[in-house]
Amino acid sequence: MRLSFLGCSALSVLMMVAGAQAGGFSRGTADTDILFEEGNFNFRAGATIVVPSQKLTAAPVGSPNPGALVGTNYLDSYVIPSVAVKFRITDSFSCAGTFTQPHGASTSYAAPFGVSGKLSEDLALSEFGATCALFFDAGPGRFAVLGGGFVETLDYDLDATPPGLGGAPLNIGLSGTDYGWRAGVAYEVPDIAFRAQLLYRSGTSYGATGTATSPIFPVLGAPGTTMPATGTGELPQSVELKVQSGIAPGWLAFGSIKWMDWSVNETLNVNVPGTPVAAPNDYFWRDGWTVTAGIGHAFNERVSGLVSVQWDRGVATGYDLRTDKWLLAGAARIKDDIGGELRIGAGAVYLTSAEIDKPGARFFGAAADSGWAGIFSASYSVNW
Repeated sequence: MRLSFLGCSALSVLMMVAGAQAGGFSRGTADTDILFEEGNFNFRAGATIVVPSQKLTAAPVGSPNPGALVGTNYLDSYVIPSVAVKFRITDSFSCAGTFTQPHGASTSYAAPFGVSGKLSEDLALSEFGATCALFFDAGPGRFAVLGGGFVETLDYDLDATPPGLGGAPLNIGLSGTDYGWRAGVAYEVPDIAFRAQLLYRSGTSYGATGTATSPIFPVLGAPGTTMPATGTGELPQSVELKVQSGIAPGWLAFGSIKWMDWSVNETLNVNVPGTPVAAPNDYFWRDGWTVTAGIGHAFNERVSGLVSVQWDRGVATGYDLRTDKWLLAGAARIKDDIGGELRIGAGAVYLTSAEIDKPGARFFGAAADSGWAGIFSASYSVNW
């Protein structure tokens, strides 16, 4: 039974499941593992659905109707797309184009939340990337140097009824673009499904622009109901080490550790010049650490499966509700008769309870009970 068949799945089939509820705003990860797969042309596309539920046990100070918030789930479901295409240019050089949503957050409230009067807030970032790998024979395997760049686009939307506008509705929509790069090294021995990879991804910084709309603006002396709006924020760099190895015929063990400097995310600042609207979010996060370990088994030449556990250290420091998470996930990879591969995965995430207890925090007093998230992922790939 070929360990290489099982090994390819260990670093990719759980990729979308494992990243979908990691710390901070983490969501998807670019599918650069496709660079290591056999074939002159490889294409894979899939999606991950995340359905979280965590209920508020206390409303933040300043909420106009705290009773309507307590006992309600504030986390929205979301979908993470992933597309990757690889071209083998020579026997020792391959390049891949990737698309995913690396970061995002989406919340909805049953009543105005805190002094900002937030009703819903959505942050989504999309990444289009290109990464190449140069391979060198080394001992029983091969060494690889990886490098590439990406363009990342940001979309932000806020609906609120802030007291500064007398409770009138407010919508803010912002967008922005930034660029980054990734680089890394890897060593693999395909015959025993061994691979060790260290990959760095740069952070991004935003000065987003857009509009704010409210019927109260003219009353406040603004020239119209729609005004220019701006926003600023920082997103982190990351370093991830992934290792896998065959441990017995048809069996493989794998693990990873990932660091993200979420401490750069201190505040998300939104401002509408010429009006009393300023809607910052306080975060002041600490760096995030995500540790994953698992084991896989090839049942035959067509079907393999694996299970994994993951711990994600919460980034909250008393200003936010993003605390520790635990993930149990499983996945399967099935080869079909026409040369394609179906990969399916599912996971259950335990969300630990949280409280905003830092004096001076904008949403001081808010608290949430422990909760759960269900994750479902599927992708299909072909190669020639």
